[in-house]
Amino acid sequence: MTQLRFALAQIDTCVGALDANAAKVLDYSRKAAAGNAQVVVFPEMTLTGYPIEDLALRRTFRQAAWDKANELATQLNDDGLGDLFVVVGTVGTDRKTSKPRNRLVVLHQGVVWAGYDKHFLPNYGVFDEFRIFSAGDRSVTLDVDGATIGVAICEDIWQDGGPVADLATKNIDLLLTINGSPYEEGKTNTRFELAQRRAAEVNAPVIYLNQVGGQDDLVFDGGSFVVDADGTLIERSPMFMENLTFWDFDSAAEHQAKAEIVPELDPDEEVYTACVLGLKDYMAKNHFTGVTLGLSGGIDSALVAAMAADACGGENVWGISMPSMYSSDGSKDDAADLASNIGAHYEVQPIEPLFNAYQQQLDLDGVSAENLQARIRGVIVMASSNSRGLLAVATGNKSELACGYSTIYGDAVGGYAPIKDLLKTRVWEISRWRNKAAAAGVGIGGLKIVGNEDGNTGIPLKDGVMIPVSSIEKAPSAELRPGQKDSDSLPEYALLDKVLAAYIEHAHGRADLLADGFDQVTVDTVMRLVDRAEWKRRQYPLGPKVTALAFGRDRRLPVTNAFRE
Repeated sequence: MTQLRFALAQIDTCVGALDANAAKVLDYSRKAAAGNAQVVVFPEMTLTGYPIEDLALRRTFRQAAWDKANELATQLNDDGLGDLFVVVGTVGTDRKTSKPRNRLVVLHQGVVWAGYDKHFLPNYGVFDEFRIFSAGDRSVTLDVDGATIGVAICEDIWQDGGPVADLATKNIDLLLTINGSPYEEGKTNTRFELAQRRAAEVNAPVIYLNQVGGQDDLVFDGGSFVVDADGTLIERSPMFMENLTFWDFDSAAEHQAKAEIVPELDPDEEVYTACVLGLKDYMAKNHFTGVTLGLSGGIDSALVAAMAADACGGENVWGISMPSMYSSDGSKDDAADLASNIGAHYEVQPIEPLFNAYQQQLDLDGVSAENLQARIRGVIVMASSNSRGLLAVATGNKSELACGYSTIYGDAVGGYAPIKDLLKTRVWEISRWRNKAAAAGVGIGGLKIVGNEDGNTGIPLKDGVMIPVSSIEKAPSAELRPGQKDSDSLPEYALLDKVLAAYIEHAHGRADLLADGFDQVTVDTVMRLVDRAEWKRRQYPLGPKVTALAFGRDRRLPVTNAFRE
């Protein structure tokens, strides 16, 4: 009979930050030992951060990572933690081919146990591991005080066969998998059901330990968990935050004891918090302390500003109202109210004088004149970014990005785009949720947020909301000409977003879309707009992936493309 205490160290790492990542492993290992754990488990590629992409191909980086693992093993031992089994991910090198390996190692008694190399290398969606890694070819077990622990890395449990099938023949007591699984809507249930199947396959409990934090355009949600051999959930860690949870394993028990099981998040809260964490970590890991953006009074800039306030505090948000001769009084009021609600810096920079100066020389009309207004605003936002050392954030949503309904070098400027992967209808839904949370003074995902007068910052909210109701309810408009509405150029968003979801996320062609029941005019319009905007999307800022298929890593089409259906 073996009893073991596991510490599940769900941590946020940064690619390339070997010293900082190792220091975090040391800190959490000390906490694990203080909690009487025998085994502490960290995520996939812990020491290097994940994904490391082509850094893996650099021999000096691999050597530095391996040196750091050895240094950390020595330090753990010197600190009296040598008896602790510390399971971490890092990059290794195949001795025969000198190619990189995605490796799990165990640090114990001052030694780096060579460990296990990932068997299945994902090569779909955001993953391109065939490019950089060579695959392992064997299953591995770890013996801890008489308990046989089978180990796997992320994709290994998603594919049938391979190491898990082999482990099923070895009478293991526990399956441990370390993961760097990015967030997308609905994925938490998929992971849980997968772990239940693997638990039944190996007839043992499964520990699923996942990375947390933002890395460029990916957000890792954590949400680590443990399922018993019969599929019962017996531990669940919080999403979107670092966490250390203890779970006790007893090899003689028919059913394993339960540890903490945190409640599931509201689906809208999940998406919102993923966007906030993506922005927050992008800022922190690239050394930005504040953001700047244009505040138009519309829903997109309002939601992005709210996310920015939750990510870094309203006092670190610089909102710029840039009214033109076409801007309505209502939009200007909404922008001012939003800035006040989140406690942001707010300034007004009218663009009409600049527009007139350009027009004296260029004399533009039509779309060229409209785009000029947007580009003047882009110049002002970037000037604010440069002069104040702030991150400029773009405010475009996925519907606009899909159809090219944004001005390149205008409203598309910036270093990060928090709602890049949210369709317009989703923007409205998320905004309504955020107002409900603000009115209730409810925090989101463990992150710093702005609340109401009864909340955690003491900021009074006008009419009890964060985002002005009129910004949500009014007809969307770029206000670049008199009476302009988005519906003048695009189908209504309720219809447009359904077509976009089918065309982009489900790769339905024209015949498929017509069979889906969409009318021919709408289908042809949307396909034409999407296909012609690929070049714009290539130049758009990074933004957090929250759907099953995001622009960028997930969807890669040629810019020069003559195929038309």
